[in-house]
Amino acid sequence: MELDDHLFRREAGRMVSVLTRIFGAHNLALAEDVVQDAFCRAVETWPVRGIPENPSAWLMATAKNRALDVLRRERTARTFAPELNRFFESQWTLTPVFDELFSADAIRDDELRMMFSCCHPRLPEDAQVALVLHILCGFGVNEIAHAFVSSFAAIKKRITRSKKVFEKSTTLFDVSNTNEFSMRLPAVQRALYLLFNEGYHGASAEHAIRIELCREAMRLSALLLEHPLGATPTTYALSALMCLDAARLPARMDAAGHLHSIFEQDRSQWDRQLVEEGLKFLGLSASGAELTEYHIEAAIAALHARAARTEDTDWKTIVTLYDRLKAIRPSPIVALNRAIAVAIGCPIIRFTQPRLENLNCDVEGGRSPCSIFEWRCRWRATPWSMSFSISAFSRVLPQKRYERRNGDARCDAAAGACAAESPASVYTQWPTQGT
Repeated sequence: MELDDHLFRREAGRMVSVLTRIFGAHNLALAEDVVQDAFCRAVETWPVRGIPENPSAWLMATAKNRALDVLRRERTARTFAPELNRFFESQWTLTPVFDELFSADAIRDDELRMMFSCCHPRLPEDAQVALVLHILCGFGVNEIAHAFVSSFAAIKKRITRSKKVFEKSTTLFDVSNTNEFSMRLPAVQRALYLLFNEGYHGASAEHAIRIELCREAMRLSALLLEHPLGATPTTYALSALMCLDAARLPARMDAAGHLHSIFEQDRSQWDRQLVEEGLKFLGLSASGAELTEYHIEAAIAALHARAARTEDTDWKTIVTLYDRLKAIRPSPIVALNRAIAVAIGCPIIRFTQPRLENLNCDVEGGRSPCSIFEWRCRWRATPWSMSFSISAFSRVLPQKRYERRNGDARCDAAAGACAAESPASVYTQWPTQGT
């Protein structure tokens, strides 16, 4: 029997969640120690006796037995979860309560409680995402530092500080409290959105895509949808966006590690099952009165998914959707994506050199310069604008090695053209609305 690559990572989050529910949030470190003990037992036992038929159940049973030992040994020296302490005082109540706490439904609820506990309002967004990755998704500090393009020491400090806030809660978040659930739900949705984006857009210098991050975000979103209070139109919109974007992952990078824009992707490689699931979720998201950024981004992704070819895409509707998105959550990335959509789908008007320079000032980030560069190459811009693009592209080349592989040839060609000709005004498609 072969092991799933992500078995230990996935099971770590489930086991830490249920053990923290038993021991109390203030004993998070104890819960993590018990999980590590279970993994050590597996590493020692499985090579000798073979992999069990149900590895997940084996790990959970081992963690359960180890937790029982801890409770019997330390129940007089420690305080555990306040609402469960009275059941741990007698052997007659300890075993049946434990059996109930380790049931499938209870474990699923505890994962959700842990998710909401990690998104504590006193924690900044990046700390919430780091805590979700570390506790619920089983990522090590090195992996999280790699995903966030940060140092080991910085992420270690961030997680340590976040755990101190987490442990002050004593108990996990109560997902049955309707008011508190609704108040914290937007933070949870935002954390899952950021987690997915970390995987999809690849902030890492070495990896353009981190599929495992995307999968974890989708798994946790599905978990959120299973709860009656979590299955809101906004959560459906978020899940739709993840499914529709993830459907393009098989065509987004080739075997050599070259990243392909949506214009270059082989659409026959898109995961049609995920597309259909995303469209279903998008339909369910329309039941509410609120229009969120997730609704709009999912609608844009749906227009791309429905088009058999790039030229079949409804670019005018996409421009309109980006206008709505700019009104809800303005950012340079949204402005640039809108500009690309405009350039493809709207009539040609004059776009002068100073306005292009202003756009350069607006986009100072990892992916934006590369998007501008892609735009110039695709639409055969003038040598002056290509020179601008090379300058923007070069700002991220040292950090983005996969972008260097994709862009070196284009840079060389553009540099030769720029050396032969003088600057010129740029003529392209750019309406005045919203710019």
